[in-house]
Amino acid sequence: MNKDVVKNILLQKIKDKSAIVAVIGLGYVGLPLAVEKAKAGYKTIGFDVQASKVDMVNEGHNYIGDVVDEELEDLVKKGMLSATTDFSIVKDADFIAICVPTPLDDYQQPDISYVKNSAIDISKYLKRGSIVVLESTTYPGTTEELLLPILEEGSGLKCGEDFFLAYSPERVDPGNKLYKTKNTPKVVGGIGKDSTEIAAAMYNSVLDGCVHVVSSPKVAEMEKILENTYRNINIALANEMAIICEKMGISVWEVIDAAKTKPYGFQAFYPGPGVGGHCIPLDPYYLAWKTREYDYHTKLIETSGIINDSMPDYVVERASKILNRFKKPLNGSKILILGVAYKQDIDDIRHSPALKVIEGFEKEGCLVEYYDPYVASYDYKGKTRTSIKELSKEELQSADLVVITTAHTNIDYNFVQVNSKFIFDTKNAMKDVENRDNVELL
Repeated sequence: MNKDVVKNILLQKIKDKSAIVAVIGLGYVGLPLAVEKAKAGYKTIGFDVQASKVDMVNEGHNYIGDVVDEELEDLVKKGMLSATTDFSIVKDADFIAICVPTPLDDYQQPDISYVKNSAIDISKYLKRGSIVVLESTTYPGTTEELLLPILEEGSGLKCGEDFFLAYSPERVDPGNKLYKTKNTPKVVGGIGKDSTEIAAAMYNSVLDGCVHVVSSPKVAEMEKILENTYRNINIALANEMAIICEKMGISVWEVIDAAKTKPYGFQAFYPGPGVGGHCIPLDPYYLAWKTREYDYHTKLIETSGIINDSMPDYVVERASKILNRFKKPLNGSKILILGVAYKQDIDDIRHSPALKVIEGFEKEGCLVEYYDPYVASYDYKGKTRTSIKELSKEELQSADLVVITTAHTNIDYNFVQVNSKFIFDTKNAMKDVENRDNVELL
């Protein structure tokens, strides 16, 4: 059977929805993708090493905010979606999506062990006539330099002849009400035209958003890095502007509101206590690490990371100055943190700067409590912290300082203002509160 026959059989399976889909990793990227594949009519099997996630999926219980509970339950009942901890499911899969974490290690270098181990396990069961697509954010070259040799050596199959391989970066924005997995455009770059064509065909059959084809996996990998580096750098600019404006007695929020009236050449980015989430704080370091192979130092990118990483300390420093006005030292002061999720209206705390802000206050001897309607408790550096149950009048009044680190929209900020001694608002969450005499903005 020549490669054209192998390709056409797979394309026909995609067209008639007989292709079986395997999604490796059922987190914030993998589960929404698995749901969309199943909704599109493909029998989908999710794999995860965490048995608790697998059990929840098989019971029709959702644990990701961007997945609709009823849709997940319905797909499971219909037999279109299931989950397992058994990697051998790959032997039956025609389309395999890798959606595993790509964190940084303690030295701010890429930890691609999850991707590597997934590739090794897939290679043991990879069948002829299937396609593997990496969706995890990573450095340019991962697909061709890491995945390709592992898959070929482990399976004994030849890429482009027996199986196909591509990269298509995830573009998940947790909590986004407008853009979800289904209606966000997809970038696809395969190893060879056949791999690209097959991957594009699959995503076109599932998603409403257009598929943008690029010439290689490296281009697609770099594109994803550019997206998040662009945001990281512009947020760093907003944070540095906030520091400068505070020194000059100018409201950075008013400055940004004025600047964004320009209909061209300016996009508004906002300051805050730092940068959170799985992508923006990490991805620039992937690129910085990779470019060292080419004897180049990413000056602007690394500087932006330094600025954003310093913001939690800056928040503590500013809080200290506020308390000093009331003749209160940080040591022994009671601080109430509002919001620990990394962005508003979600329960995701991955790399949330609020966690570092809390850590910074505790190091200074503060008595810290937090309230987050989405995060009942969390573990950070071996310590479990629990949210106060209710944002009551008594809790607010007992705090020497209330610090807003996440702008959740289901908090009554008028109530917060009326009952608080003083508020340090790092997110401009209180912009609609009429009386802000006891409020200071970042």
